[in-house]
Amino acid sequence: MKEFSGKVLFLDRNDINTDELIPAKYLTEITKEALKPYLLEDLTLTGFNTKDDIMDKAVIVTRANFGCGSSREHAPWALEVNGINVVIAESFARIFRQNMYNCGMVVIELPKDKIQYLFENYSGKDTSITIDLEKDKIIVSSLDKSEELDFKVGEFDKTLVKEGGWVGYADKNY
Repeated sequence: MKEFSGKVLFLDRNDINTDELIPAKYLTEITKEALKPYLLEDLTLTGFNTKDDIMDKAVIVTRANFGCGSSREHAPWALEVNGINVVIAESFARIFRQNMYNCGMVVIELPKDKIQYLFENYSGKDTSITIDLEKDKIIVSSLDKSEELDFKVGEFDKTLVKEGGWVGYADKNY
């Protein structure tokens, strides 16, 4: 099973689409590793610097409708190859959400007020998050504060994550 903890990248915007996650011009690449340098290359967000801001991050906290746009597995792959295995948002595009689980990664939907709380209390700080998938807990910590938040993920999605994704699940069950 992948790691589901680490430093947080806060992306304060709704509707971050798959073309911003990994631009379409790179979809001809045949390995995940080849996608690595292009993650979030086309993201337009005030104060965001692709190369500096994603370095050493493992979790994204963002707003609503993350992963909208084209349906492609390349978007989760580009996150994964950069060490980002968790995205927490108010909502996700349906296909992106399922592609994440199919790749053995975690997406967590939280209500708008909880997302706002995370931005108000942790954005701009050295913040880390750990996901306890068994207990449905998000452990958020910064230098001056630590707390737990509850979340809910469906049992089948948890199983996909635990098996490393759809391929691992299929190998074990079919």
